[in-house]
Amino acid sequence: MRRSVHRAQEALRVAVIIGSTREGRVGDAIGRWFMERAARCDELELSVVDLVDFDFPARYPDRPTARMAEFTREVGRADAFVVVTPEYNRSFPASLKQAIDFAYDEWRTKPVAFVSYGHGSGGLYAVEQLRSVFTELHTVTLRNGVTIDLSEDSPDGERRDRAAGLMLDQLGWWGLALREARAQRPYAS
Repeated sequence: MRRSVHRAQEALRVAVIIGSTREGRVGDAIGRWFMERAARCDELELSVVDLVDFDFPARYPDRPTARMAEFTREVGRADAFVVVTPEYNRSFPASLKQAIDFAYDEWRTKPVAFVSYGHGSGGLYAVEQLRSVFTELHTVTLRNGVTIDLSEDSPDGERRDRAAGLMLDQLGWWGLALREARAQRPYAS
């Protein structure tokens, strides 16, 4: 059972970013599964940022497009993030890297958690690659996450639910702590 993060405070705004844009992807289904669990947390204000809904340019333009600006606003508005990512060839998808690079200051001093999936490793290679990208952006990446091995015949739903609950508890703690810290003093950059 989840513990309350802090009911007296304003809800923590969490953007759940669905990182795959492939035809036939399972990322949207995994994102829905996660949202069902996260929606049980009254102290979180959740939004889904599905990259398939953004028509990003193939090349980085001189000026941000409307969709790039919309994505950057979503990142800036959030207090914390959950990135739902597949593992492709021991890394994460190019669509996710492209989107991450559209924002910069908007990521700073915010926590990032991961729900990863793949065959065999459960997406952990993708998460390890993402950790170094998000470190460069001055975020705090959570140690605990949710991994889903797509090659399992009978996935352990109870284990996944526990992992999601622990991750949400930690995301809430870090999200509130970092939001309070940003309000107290500017980040040294």
